[in-house]
Amino acid sequence: MEKVEEIYSEKRVDIDAKLESIHQDIKRLMERSNKEYLDLMLANLKKDFLNSITNYVSDDRENCLERGMVDPCEMRETCKSRFTNFLANNENLIKQDNVPEDVIEEKKAELSEIRKGAPFDKCDICFSEVNSLFNKQLDLISSLQIYSTNKEKRTEISAIPEEHIVKSVLEPLSNKQRLQILKSMASETRTFSTLSELTGLRGGNLLFHIQKLLETDLILQRHERGDYMITKKGFNLLIMLADFQKLQDNE
Repeated sequence: MEKVEEIYSEKRVDIDAKLESIHQDIKRLMERSNKEYLDLMLANLKKDFLNSITNYVSDDRENCLERGMVDPCEMRETCKSRFTNFLANNENLIKQDNVPEDVIEEKKAELSEIRKGAPFDKCDICFSEVNSLFNKQLDLISSLQIYSTNKEKRTEISAIPEEHIVKSVLEPLSNKQRLQILKSMASETRTFSTLSELTGLRGGNLLFHIQKLLETDLILQRHERGDYMITKKGFNLLIMLADFQKLQDNE
């Protein structure tokens, strides 16, 4: 009888282990699915938002040119067509993830070249309107944080709080194992034992590094003795590092 109970107990442990494994697989699948769904939803929202903005900018451009350009003028329709093409091409920049400063400088130079070919004094009125629309486009692109000048970047750099950045960003990521831990959580949660297998660290050594990431809000623990997951701050830092690596690879 004791033998039967022992066998039954072993099988129950084995079943429990398999059920836990299945549970973890399902949880990981749900987390990945939720993240993919969230990413898709955010991408669609961004697309709809940018489409709405570009439609508004397009309508505003058409109305402003119609009202602001000199009339009558024998060159009005020719100039309006050229201005429209110039401004419409700029509107496409709004949908990009990043607009380099040299692209904006090329646009400014292009408008300057168009201005040089203007034959009449009254052309100043039309170019004043176009320049106003162009500046509105630049302000919008800047407000969407897809373009900033080197001057703005230097100002941002000078405002970096050294002590805070070192303590909350550079120090936590200055260790290979801590970066491994953070990367491993980019798409799923991790248990202590999983992190131990990943890093080769045991007990207190692993706990030390986990604590560093917890203290700087790069990861969090779902509940006491629960698994660990990355925070928004931690995920953004990984994206920043990935972008930096791309820049290094392209040099």
